[in-house]
Amino acid sequence: MSLGCDLTVLEELTSNAKQIQDDVLNKILNANANTEYLKRFLQGSSDKELFKKNVPVVSYEDVKPYIDRVANGEPSDIISGEPITAFFRSSGTTSGNQKIFPANNITFENILFAFSLSSVVMSKHVEVYKQGKVMSFTFTQTISTTPCGLPLAPGLTSFIKSEYYRRLAKNSTSPYQIILCPDTKQSMYCQLLCGLVQRDEVVSVGSVFASVLVQVIHFLENYWKELASNIRSGHLSEWITDLSCRESVSTILVEPNPELADLIENECGQTSWQGIVTRLWPKAKCMEAIITGSMAQHISALEFYSNKLPLVSPIYGSSEAFFGLNLEPLCKPQHVSYTFLPNMSYFEFIDVDVEGGTTSGEVLDLVDVKLGRYYELLVTNFSGLHRCRVGDVLEATGYYNKTPQFRFVRRKTTVLSVHLEPTTEEDLLKALARATVILESLELMLTGFTCYGDVSTVPGHYVFYLELKAKVNNNSIDDEVLDNKVLVECCRVMEESLNGTYRRFRRKNGSIGALEIRVVQQGTFDSLMDFFVSRGSSISQYKTPMCINSAEALKVLEDKVLARFFSDKSPPI
Repeated sequence: MSLGCDLTVLEELTSNAKQIQDDVLNKILNANANTEYLKRFLQGSSDKELFKKNVPVVSYEDVKPYIDRVANGEPSDIISGEPITAFFRSSGTTSGNQKIFPANNITFENILFAFSLSSVVMSKHVEVYKQGKVMSFTFTQTISTTPCGLPLAPGLTSFIKSEYYRRLAKNSTSPYQIILCPDTKQSMYCQLLCGLVQRDEVVSVGSVFASVLVQVIHFLENYWKELASNIRSGHLSEWITDLSCRESVSTILVEPNPELADLIENECGQTSWQGIVTRLWPKAKCMEAIITGSMAQHISALEFYSNKLPLVSPIYGSSEAFFGLNLEPLCKPQHVSYTFLPNMSYFEFIDVDVEGGTTSGEVLDLVDVKLGRYYELLVTNFSGLHRCRVGDVLEATGYYNKTPQFRFVRRKTTVLSVHLEPTTEEDLLKALARATVILESLELMLTGFTCYGDVSTVPGHYVFYLELKAKVNNNSIDDEVLDNKVLVECCRVMEESLNGTYRRFRRKNGSIGALEIRVVQQGTFDSLMDFFVSRGSSISQYKTPMCINSAEALKVLEDKVLARFFSDKSPPI
């Protein structure tokens, strides 16, 4: 597929999904049928029906030994007919374990194509998108190597540092060298500074994930006075020691600008930061970040900070493959569906029930899914994964031409349980939404959330960590201003929102204890992110874990607990 993306390409792709999917599988099988992995099942054949009959559905752990062998120096053709040129490292914040995935030139070409097409879609819906600049907060890590010497890094870092990224027409407020800076603090400061100096040109504010945008706003709260001072003097702070950053900023911060410094000080010095994004960047038409799945917890905070600018969730992808685009980018966050791009990989779907368990266990092709049904996603890609479970549960919501669209429902593996109850990510987000309504009625804003199942007591119970902030006066919360009655009510409505199995165990025989909320200090979730980043996660791909499994991560939270509250009665069945 050529890079010259336009809406005609999108129409061709989505109108011919079945043929394109067949062609993709044929190409993958012709290239990989004689790899050590596939030869066991296909004996060198590239027949599609034999593939579906003989090649098993697998998890990452099933193929990890083969991936590790290539990473350790054995030939690529153990798993891939195309040479493996890099390995992508997952963030590890969802499953608790970092994984590595093989990548090749086709992987990078697919990412380039998808981002290019996403930009075309945005230009269709946001009239000035191509004329203005995008203030996108992007960060990279130092690339390490596997034992065989191939690059190992998060997928976004690998892509940004590749030749492919430089071919992507991107009108960003941040010079390329600032994005490459491995020091996140220096990079974020310089990206903010460049964005403020070019404030009148910014038409979109974004990052890959919503959690990073919230982190950027917290960073601005701590550094706006210094940023204004730099702009007033025309000189960059001395603690920015990265020479590439200094040189890049000097091309944008070319002279003192006391008027802009006054404006920043006036806006950021007000008692409320409601609408701070539109006040500082008045021509911004939207905020771009993935806000589906666990990122939905940040919608309320971003709407507050942006005066309810449209929150655009443009893309759906993972370390395994790129999946699809949101073709209605200005829709409400709760209505986001992604149209799969049939040229990215070969996609299959296992029919599951609403709670994530398999029903018939039938494996369907992309074009054969049924609207309203829930599916677990499988991917066969160009770099060595075959019928591999991604771990996502999706709902088929519609069609664009002949290509299905899907709503992201939850991670299949992200569940909370202290007895026999299966609580899903979707359950947790519904409970959180109920609590958020109560908090907002008191002008409190949720700025961080996670949970875990505490089984150190009998019976075990759910613990929710909440970081709160006052909307008025932009103040942090301390234990003296927390209203016991309100937080107990939050506990109660959260329990009422959980599934029937949870409520029965909680009410009938005391197998589950009262739900607990632990309110933590302001900045706790920034510290949690720092913890995961220090262990190899990429800030650009960081997702606050919906459920905490790491004892060390729990300690980060526990050290900052301000107050504890419990539900005062069992929920109705």
